[in-house]
Amino acid sequence: MALGVRALLSDAAKGIYFIAECGSEAVGQLLLTYEWSDWRNGNFWWVQSVYVVEQFRGGGIFRALFEHVHTLARSRTDVCGLRLYVDAANSRAQEAYRRLGMKKTDYEIFE
Repeated sequence: MALGVRALLSDAAKGIYFIAECGSEAVGQLLLTYEWSDWRNGNFWWVQSVYVVEQFRGGGIFRALFEHVHTLARSRTDVCGLRLYVDAANSRAQEAYRRLGMKKTDYEIFE
């Protein structure tokens, strides 16, 4: 993972991290990566590597990070949507995403 973080930090085209802080302590993070869509002639911003320190969960940290990137996306003409993937068994995360207004799509991921 450390090599991947270093690679991203050395190449802005790969994505960008957003960090939430409480005082001088990092308490949450969100990574955005990009996917070009020829159908929509725009970029999807993919929300990845979401993490909130356990004692700060439920306190609005992820909501603040998500709302920040949502506002940034809406201010640009080249962004056609925000997407994320979530483990099928992570019902807590899925509920958090639903509360933000996100909806499950018809797409499945194969690897």
